[in-house]
Amino acid sequence: MSLNEMGLVALSVPTGMLFYAYVGYPLLLWILSLARPRPTRETASGEWPTVSVSLVAYNEEDAIEGALDALMRVDYPRDRLQVLVTSDASEDRTDEVVRGYGDRGVELLRLETRGGKTAAENAAAEHLRGDIIISTDSSIRILPQSIKPLVAALADSGVGVSSGRDISVGPEGTEAGLGETGYVGYEMWVRSLESRLGSIIGASGCFYATRRELFGIPVPDTLSRDFAAVLKARRAGFRSVHVSEAVCTVPRTGSPAVEYRRKVRTMARGLGTLWHYRSLQNPFRYGGFAFALISHKLCRWLVPPLLPLGFFGVVLLALGVPGARVILGVGVVGLVLGGMGMRWPASRGVPPRSLAVLGFALSANAVGIAAWAKVFRDGGGTAIWEPTRRDPIQEPAEDPALRL
Repeated sequence: MSLNEMGLVALSVPTGMLFYAYVGYPLLLWILSLARPRPTRETASGEWPTVSVSLVAYNEEDAIEGALDALMRVDYPRDRLQVLVTSDASEDRTDEVVRGYGDRGVELLRLETRGGKTAAENAAAEHLRGDIIISTDSSIRILPQSIKPLVAALADSGVGVSSGRDISVGPEGTEAGLGETGYVGYEMWVRSLESRLGSIIGASGCFYATRRELFGIPVPDTLSRDFAAVLKARRAGFRSVHVSEAVCTVPRTGSPAVEYRRKVRTMARGLGTLWHYRSLQNPFRYGGFAFALISHKLCRWLVPPLLPLGFFGVVLLALGVPGARVILGVGVVGLVLGGMGMRWPASRGVPPRSLAVLGFALSANAVGIAAWAKVFRDGGGTAIWEPTRRDPIQEPAEDPALRL
């Protein structure tokens, strides 16, 4: 095999994987969805089911008050709503703040030994009384009208998990916000297509609901419970759906370094979860769900570690093909500009759009490589969880731009 042929093969593998994961698969979903009627929105008949909101917190004294205030405003029968905060051995004023809401029905479960988010959720299971369990975080703001559609989706007896719609908010110019906002919107669109065709393959960790019997199935402490929720549901014979009317706002972080570490942890735990439930990738047993799981998760997560192979392929081609030298030059310039976008100081204000997008793309792939390295180094996930400290945001509860 010549150098040109080797270079072409090396370049084709990651390029093909990238195109399929981010363009080909969503395009296939969109084409298939054209033949499917839009699903009718479920409506609850009779009395609303009892709901427990489970919120795990660790040292969240600065954020949890806003989250609880938002929950106090939700449109749901108060006598059928339980709010339980599980403090993962918090060392600040988190417990004190939560106790201040005791007269408004908020309950506190304090764990004396820190075990991580998934362990805390496992511990909380026996204290949650609702037929439906909603999971959320301290930095997330649930809009008042969002609980009912999330719960109503579970009126379908075949649905085990319903996942809300994330909207990334915050000051522009922080943490490559342009790229982050665009990617979140893209991800919500893909989930809406998956939901229309059958089942999503991952729930939003910010805001999702699970049937009580499924939530009670424990998840290993090192795994991602929101991802595992959908996988557990499918194993039990349920599908999971995206509910676009169930909106929550997710503030962006002001620190690229903090966001980078968060994403590495999240993806590493996701890889561990995918491996733990690997039997669900068997298409002979799980059909379309297995196909979606491989396409949406595995193929996407394989792109970052394959990209260096593609770069190597371009270098080989550049040795003998003049046009490949142009591609190599463009790639090097893109890496430099992406690095500038990643390191753009907040003191300089909003980065140019091109730098923001390139910085987000470079950061996302660096995260993927680091996550795979973490998996091979120490098995991926860790039970000890460090919540992301996000920038405070103004309450957007009545902002019509957040509604459909």
